[in-house]
Amino acid sequence: MKLMTVKEFGDKTAKALKSKEPLIIIRRGGVAGIFFPVPLETIPFDFKKDIFLALTESIKKNLEVKNIKEEEVLEDFERFRKARRRR
Repeated sequence: MKLMTVKEFGDKTAKALKSKEPLIIIRRGGVAGIFFPVPLETIPFDFKKDIFLALTESIKKNLEVKNIKEEEVLEDFERFRKARRRR
């Protein structure tokens, strides 16, 4: 098990997420979080489905609260894609 500060975790997120050992993330001397690496193929399908449904429902509610329509999101994504291709 490895200890990292929140700053270290932020600076080295990609490397930390590739770690095969659990990480304890520390903030101001206390535990801010724990990361247990799990290969995606070992997560049961039903669990993945439940996570997907929960996330999409959360996104839907956030968009409704902000009065953002699906068409606006799609248009914004298309503008982002076109701008990204030009780089």
